[in-house]
Amino acid sequence: MNDPIGDMLTRIRNSQMRGKSVVSTPASKLRAWVLDVLLDEGYIRGYEKGTNEVGHPTLEISLKYFEGTPVIREVKRVSKPGRRVYLGVKDIPTVRQGLGLSIVSTPKGVMSDANARANNVGGEVLCTVF
Repeated sequence: MNDPIGDMLTRIRNSQMRGKSVVSTPASKLRAWVLDVLLDEGYIRGYEKGTNEVGHPTLEISLKYFEGTPVIREVKRVSKPGRRVYLGVKDIPTVRQGLGLSIVSTPKGVMSDANARANNVGGEVLCTVF
């Protein structure tokens, strides 16, 4: 798999279109850090570490809905394996006039765009969520 973050975001997007409450994805530290940001910002209910039937580690993501519609309306991958996007703290974009968020991988860890601005640190923009 070339793009594990893109794969996880696609699994979340597809599961929400089908109305699923839980989606499973292979586990990695970077995926867990991205899910921590989504959890802190209130876009998912939570996630748990587990194993699949073969014994490989997985992450079970509990999706969040409000009145039958998914809380995550739109999720886009910004930095891709073929084209990485690195931005300074002053260049980190706001998503939908601040209603959404960008997830940024910084030297101080994976964080939301607001936290990156508060810590005065830039980095790789992984994705945007609205």
